Amino acid sequence: MREGNVASKGKGWRTVVVDGFEILVGKGARENDELTFRVARPNDLWLHAAGFAGSHVVIPRPEGVDEIPKAVVERAAELAAWHSKARDARGKVPVHVCRAGDVRKPRGAPPGQVEIRRYDTVRVYPRGEDAG
Repeated sequence: MREGNVASKGKGWRTVVVDGFEILVGKGARENDELTFRVARPNDLWLHAAGFAGSHVVIPRPEGVDEIPKAVVERAAELAAWHSKARDARGKVPVHVCRAGDVRKPRGAPPGQVEIRRYDTVRVYPRGEDAG
């Protein structure tokens, strides 16, 4: 698996490239909202550590790609777990994965808080950008 970081200065998210797929990682609650509701398209993948405060993670689905490779989804899930309160958890962390179109903001909810429907869960060890 080839991985690299892309400069994200001035943006509300980090960008990691894995096997040619971008993974966007929100930097804070307001930035998570921007990433989820303004940047992500309905068929992009959206990930978040289940039950923990943390970054929203988006994998933009390139035109003509029906399925994101499992290795890319797992790496994005590792980043979602790492950029959450589950970072120091013992064992694997559950991470929800769904289409960005299945994420909604409840009326009056604070920045970063969302509801999801029709999601899968993957379990991964938290691993940051610098992990080998």
